[in-house]
Amino acid sequence: MVKRWSGTTGFSEIPLIDIGGLRSGAPGAARRVADEICRASAEVGFFYVTNHGVPQAAIDRAIGAARAFFALPEATKAEVKVNPRHRGFLGMGGAKMYAGAKSDRKESFVWGLELPADDPDITPETTLMGPNQWPDAMPELQAALYGYYGHALACGRDMLRAFALGLDLPEGFFVDRFRKPLARASVIHYPPQDPERDDGQFGVGPHTDYGFITILHQDEVGGLEVLNTDKAWVKATPIPGSFVVNVGDLLARWSNDRFASTPHRVINRSGRERYSMPVFFDPDWGTVIDPRDCGLPPGTEATYAPVGAGEHIRGRFDRAFQYRGKGAEGEKGVAFV
Repeated sequence: MVKRWSGTTGFSEIPLIDIGGLRSGAPGAARRVADEICRASAEVGFFYVTNHGVPQAAIDRAIGAARAFFALPEATKAEVKVNPRHRGFLGMGGAKMYAGAKSDRKESFVWGLELPADDPDITPETTLMGPNQWPDAMPELQAALYGYYGHALACGRDMLRAFALGLDLPEGFFVDRFRKPLARASVIHYPPQDPERDDGQFGVGPHTDYGFITILHQDEVGGLEVLNTDKAWVKATPIPGSFVVNVGDLLARWSNDRFASTPHRVINRSGRERYSMPVFFDPDWGTVIDPRDCGLPPGTEATYAPVGAGEHIRGRFDRAFQYRGKGAEGEKGVAFV
């Protein structure tokens, strides 16, 4: 039986879910966690996870390396300027959320699944796949960030099983479509903003993420806010030891809108530097996103036509980032890389 959830609500807080049961092996534990995740994904589109399996030491090492990287001179960071594979350094003003908006007040460093340039799945079409680029001036950055990335992907695969169980699909349904995932990670530095000013400047403007799910580590500074159906912004207050997870547009589409891709933004009013580290966990390039494959409830028709995951993501990139030549067009939402 395909479960029904109540849909997005005027929520005032974001659910907190212990996902240890996905790995415990205890009878019924994975199913209970799956039901919690799917309910939160339908009613809010956001949730915190604890007991996620990512070592705190790996998180601390990655954030420490990121701080050191962003403290380097601009010319040094620019030596690994973002390339057409969307790997490398994006300086201030490199992205904005929608037409007419100010560029986001942030800088970031982006990496993804490490593949050799001669990998058989890399073609002229699969432009977001391939090798990363790392700064010669800071060789320790690669080990710190890619080490964290491996742990985060393992956490993401646990949640893939949960989404499949919650939709009454075979447990490996999504896992089988994430063998060479378009999983991009980013470390982001947000300078402080003047808390007394309301001039339309965001760390990240209001948007939805365009992939499957986002797994976010945020530091203690805060600034992430989520929009509920009453049009009120709900703070995603940092909770030590947790990640923030949210549904992206691809998962909302795949689930035929049973799960919600919820708008969110970042405003750093703290007066302090803010650092965050999202992993955008998306399927293999050639995965076909078709709601009919996810067991539509009786009497329900697919709202969306099938679309290729890579085609969808590349199209959104081309409209979002100024270095790709189309950043001024914008769209309702782009991922905050």
